[in-house]
Amino acid sequence: MNILICNVGSTSLKYQLFRMDEGEQVLAAGGAERVGAVKSLFYHKNNVAGDSVRQEMPLPSHREAICAMLEHLLAGCIDSLEEISCVGFKVVHAKGVTGVQYLTEEVLQAMADFNAVAPAHNPPYIAAIRQFRELMPSTPLLGSFETGFHAQMPPEAYLYPLPAQLCRDRAIRRYGFHGASHEYLTAWVSEAMGRKDLKIVSCHLGGSGSLAAVKNGVSVDTTMGMGLQCGVMHNNRIGDMDPYIIFYLVEESGMTSEEVKTLLQTKSGFYGMSGGVSNDLRDIEEAANRGNEDARNAIRSYAYSIKKYIGAYTAAIGGLDAVVFGGGIGRNSPTVRQMSLEGLECLGIRVDEEKNQHAKGGADISVPGSPVRVYVVDTNEEIIVARKAMTLLQKG
Repeated sequence: MNILICNVGSTSLKYQLFRMDEGEQVLAAGGAERVGAVKSLFYHKNNVAGDSVRQEMPLPSHREAICAMLEHLLAGCIDSLEEISCVGFKVVHAKGVTGVQYLTEEVLQAMADFNAVAPAHNPPYIAAIRQFRELMPSTPLLGSFETGFHAQMPPEAYLYPLPAQLCRDRAIRRYGFHGASHEYLTAWVSEAMGRKDLKIVSCHLGGSGSLAAVKNGVSVDTTMGMGLQCGVMHNNRIGDMDPYIIFYLVEESGMTSEEVKTLLQTKSGFYGMSGGVSNDLRDIEEAANRGNEDARNAIRSYAYSIKKYIGAYTAAIGGLDAVVFGGGIGRNSPTVRQMSLEGLECLGIRVDEEKNQHAKGGADISVPGSPVRVYVVDTNEEIIVARKAMTLLQKG
């Protein structure tokens, strides 16, 4: 069974083709960047033939990127599109819909109903899915929603202190995201420790990041809410803040609501706190090392918020067996890991500084004998989506 997994961004497309009945073999992987720009980048690696391509080419829309992907898949990975059992998507959000679903028109409409809370994610996904439907009309399209892993959160974790009927009428609640990553990280730690009865704080830290409190394999709380603007700061999105700042900016500073929305969605987070240095933590760390105080404060604030959530989630799940870091920042920033865990010896967390500095994917960076294990893991969201898609297909 061959399953094609696609991850769609507003200006990007990433994909992997899995052969699921042969040890989850990755037949091919690739993607497109800067879709819609004057010059776009397309890259593809064929693991069957052992060759790869990386080239600039015009990709005015996702349709051209999808066509380039299919053309390269047919040039040595598969003989026909009929060999692809389904296309699976790591979709983000939908009103009244979660888990793994066939992407019918009803499900796409449920996604569109939440465009206002996922404006950077849902519209490009909906448009790309419709392009796939036109180009591969006989192939099932399935979506694994990022909210699925958090669907079992208890009411005290997902309810907001708003009028109860308003929340019911408008589907207002904490949903949580990055579910595929948190699920992978949780399963990885369970396998590494040989136990399922674990209390874990999972840290998916990247351009967009969230933490999850996981008890016995189930997410019981997470930092993101109804939308993707809260929790720890993101590359250029705000994270946690006092909502009355919005009213202050509108009523006292003369900003329009649209200007405030743009500020919170595109000019805040790492980019805003660093004084416009960058929305990439690597650039901010370099600026901080050169003495930029705004950049230093951005890193300190980020790590401090992670530390607070680790402490809070340890209380919420009644103890702690492991902390796991995944995502681009969680995987690659020793500084963030070190600062986030500093002072948490009271929770049983003791990190080996040398191991932390040189950690690779799959590393245990805790001191031998430490009551709490600390892992750095290369998360694999695509294989989680592929497994779920295969399960749904087999159900018929």
